[in-house]
Amino acid sequence: MVYLQSFQMPTREDEENYFSKPDNFKVKRTCYTTKYPFGLFRYRELPEFYFTDITVFCGNNGSGKSSILNVIAEKLSLERTAPYNRSDFFEDYVELCEYQLDRSIPKESKIITSDGVFEKVLDIRRINDGIDRKRSDLIEEYIAENSPNAEPNQLRGFDDYDRWKRVSDMRNKNRSQSRFLKEHLMRNIQERSNGESALSYFVDSIQENALYLLDEPENSLSPQNQLQLKYFIEDSVRNFGCQFVISTHSPFLLSLQGATIYNIDETPPAEKKWTELDCVKVYHDFFLEQSDQFR
Repeated sequence: MVYLQSFQMPTREDEENYFSKPDNFKVKRTCYTTKYPFGLFRYRELPEFYFTDITVFCGNNGSGKSSILNVIAEKLSLERTAPYNRSDFFEDYVELCEYQLDRSIPKESKIITSDGVFEKVLDIRRINDGIDRKRSDLIEEYIAENSPNAEPNQLRGFDDYDRWKRVSDMRNKNRSQSRFLKEHLMRNIQERSNGESALSYFVDSIQENALYLLDEPENSLSPQNQLQLKYFIEDSVRNFGCQFVISTHSPFLLSLQGATIYNIDETPPAEKKWTELDCVKVYHDFFLEQSDQFR
């Protein structure tokens, strides 16, 4: 399903006209240390990008692929969960962009960035840390209420507590510690590794019939989970009416079936097959040189 049909970033002429306006108050001021994103692509002018079900921007670190996604997301007013790099000139730059839609953008559409994924993982840890602290407080409260002779401060950890609990449960059969905690404490969110939490976040966030911008989604994902994300994206396009615009240099995601790939490192950026990209050839050449190690 295609929602976003094309997108045009400001040309060099557009930028020059912007800075030549005599009534441009921002340009006249000298307090700005950056005019980002103006000038980012000045010497490698971007073409008009045309989008398919899956469109990928590939490039080295600092190539500007994440900036392109942020500009598109801002222009389309997509939902986001994490702050991003911008300046006082960002809105003016976005104003100069143009786009064409094949159909209206669903309200569920959003941009998912690696910073947003990291924040989600940290939120899970913060919640669980808070629950664990509450659990410790409740243990002391339970001891104080049910065993007046016990001294909670002498219990240095859960091992001490477990030894105390075995004795305490025998003396207090009517009201167990486990029931007390269940009444006062929510359960921990399921613990996963960062990569498992990140993959789960993508699966939970991507719904049917919407446009999704994914900024380097391979961050925190193992090769196996990158493959799982690849298959999930392909299935979301094939069966659930989604469109994806992705910035990545992961060979697994670059191999997405049917993807249109723009090589941002070229001047001007051009469409490429994933097997023609330098970042993929690096992997190919490396493993080819080490092929005897796999025998």
